[in-house]
Amino acid sequence: MRTRPDPFALADLRRHLAEAALRSAPAMIGQVSFGASALDEALGGGIARAALHEVYAPATADLAAATGFAVGLALRAADQRPILWVRQDVVDAETGRLHPPGLTELGLDPARILLVRARDAQGVLRAGAEAARCPALGAVLIEPWGAPRHLDLTASRRLALAAEGSGATTLLLRAAVAPQPSAASTRWQVSSLPSRALEANAPGDPAFSVRLLRHRGGLSEREWRVEWSRDRQSFQEHAFQEHAFQE
Repeated sequence: MRTRPDPFALADLRRHLAEAALRSAPAMIGQVSFGASALDEALGGGIARAALHEVYAPATADLAAATGFAVGLALRAADQRPILWVRQDVVDAETGRLHPPGLTELGLDPARILLVRARDAQGVLRAGAEAARCPALGAVLIEPWGAPRHLDLTASRRLALAAEGSGATTLLLRAAVAPQPSAASTRWQVSSLPSRALEANAPGDPAFSVRLLRHRGGLSEREWRVEWSRDRQSFQEHAFQEHAFQE
C-alpha cells in the first residue's frame, strides 16, 4: 500500500493522476451491482457507477463495518482498476491505521491502493476532488472525520460532478456525524451483524445491516442484511440468526 505524505500529497497526486489518465482505458459506465439479488432488484440493478455515494457509520463503533461495506463496493466498482483512498489523519488517531492483512481478508490487495493522507478535512476534499476527476481510477474512497464546515452541499456537488465526468465511483465514508444535505446519489447507513460460523466454528464472512437512507431515484428507506464474500468478490443475502443474540 503506497502512501503519499502530506503536505506534498496534492502535488504528487495531481502528477500521478495525470500520468495515469494518459494510460487509462475508456471510463466504465452503467451500474455497480451488489451481487445480492434482493438488493439489486430493489435498486434496478445496483447503484450508478459514475456518481457520488455516501456510507455512514451510525456510531464510531460501526466504522469498521461501514469501511468493510465501502471496500466491497469499491472492489465491485473498480474491477481491475486502481482504488484511491483519501484519509484524514485524525481518523487514524481515532480508529487506527488501515491494516493491510485485514484488507487482504476482504479480498483487496493492498498494492492496488493509492493511499493519500491529509492533515485536515479541506485537504481531504481537495485531494478527493482531484481523484474523482481521474478516469484511470476504478473507485475513490474519501474519508474525512466528523462534520467539517468545508463539506457542505456545494462541496458534495463538486464531488458528484467530478465522478459523473470521469466515471470513477466515488464513496464518501462518514463517521462521528449525523447525515447532512448532500448531492450524493445514494446514502447508506451500515452497522455490523454477527457472522455465520463456518466449519469447525471458524469465523464467517463479514455481515452488515445496510439501510438505504436516501436515493435520488425516489426509493423509500429500507433495510437489508448482507454479507461480503471475499472469494466471490460479491455481497450476498445474510441468513439472520436469532440465536446469535441469545448467548
